[in-house]
Amino acid sequence: MPINSRISGLRDHTPDERLTLVAERAGLDSDALEALRPDAGLSLAQADHMIENVVGLIGIPVGIATNFTIDGQDRLVPMATEEPSVVAAASNAARVARGHGGFTTSYTGDVMIAQIQVLDAVEPHGTRFALLEARDELLALANEQDPLLVSLGGGAFDVSVRVLRTRAGTQVILHLHVDVRDAMGANAVNTMAEAIAPRVAELAGARTLLRILTNKAELRLTRARAVFDAELLGGAQVVDDIVAASAFAEADPYRAATHNKGIMNGITAVVLATGNDTRAVEAGCHSHAARSGSYAALSQFEKDADGNVVGTLEVPLAVGLVGGATRAHPTARAAVTLLGVQTARELAGAIAAVGLAQNLAACRALAAEGIQRGHMTLHARTIAASAGADVDEIGPVAARIVAERRIRVEYAREVLAELRGDGAGA
Repeated sequence: MPINSRISGLRDHTPDERLTLVAERAGLDSDALEALRPDAGLSLAQADHMIENVVGLIGIPVGIATNFTIDGQDRLVPMATEEPSVVAAASNAARVARGHGGFTTSYTGDVMIAQIQVLDAVEPHGTRFALLEARDELLALANEQDPLLVSLGGGAFDVSVRVLRTRAGTQVILHLHVDVRDAMGANAVNTMAEAIAPRVAELAGARTLLRILTNKAELRLTRARAVFDAELLGGAQVVDDIVAASAFAEADPYRAATHNKGIMNGITAVVLATGNDTRAVEAGCHSHAARSGSYAALSQFEKDADGNVVGTLEVPLAVGLVGGATRAHPTARAAVTLLGVQTARELAGAIAAVGLAQNLAACRALAAEGIQRGHMTLHARTIAASAGADVDEIGPVAARIVAERRIRVEYAREVLAELRGDGAGA
């Protein structure tokens, strides 16, 4: 059955009820998402095979962003984050875009780059030409390392070479371009780089040093675009203020750092939920933000002829569906199943759409009532829990401290003691 991402009142249900409802809306059997339950997810024994010196696990809440239509298909998006308001904000922004068709994405391909550093070349420019002349030989040698990838239509397909002047002298840097298909690709490109490095050294008459991928995945860009309804945003003045806020972030690196953090609130949450490498994605995105030589916004918001906001976002997203934690982590597998993506391109599109939605929501809040109103309302529940409130006490305590605008742990303890009527928490 087709997915319906429009689930009104999802927050009013218990976690168990939400999981059942989400599975139904996604057209999945109830046990397909069982790994999202804390007692059925990653076990200590499984974790012991993933990293070294395992002593325990740390839990991160997984929420479901609703209302998303991406490239004409509804998707329920799992987000792993500890920050209040992120999931709600993304869902609300997706609702605002829904009437205009949701999010449209495009993708430049599954290409990753491996770098081989050549030192002590006597003739750097001559060395560059010699390496370019050996392009076909180097590509063939690289592709011998991964016949399966080649059989799937991927593999190394191009070489570029740069002469780089550094404080340690002139270096020659070879880039090996590899189509990694639906993998993130780090292991594949690193293996290829190490395999061809000895031949590169011979051709250069020099020595090679580093041979590793770059997380500046400029050949693996994902773009997302959406139209956000002016009336649902709050009217013409809010639209103009969102555009002005966007222009501020485009021009000022101080503002851009926080603007882009809002984007990453959405991107990182989906990357983490699906078992992909958050650090690689974050490094790629922030390097892309500085590609002009000055750090700037990754997104832009403009006003269209009808007065609506048009949002655009371009980011490098080195994410995959095969290998790594995406396959080894049962919760990540359940998250991918729920999201319903079949290719790395679809996964990247969903991630970019959430990043754009989250960014729009933050800019709208800043341009209207201010960021703290909604954020602190949700944060109040965390404060109540920190003060020692039980599950059935969190709601009343949070409501009280919000109403009195005293969202602090010490006051939450006072309210809790009053609620219990026994001096507890004082």
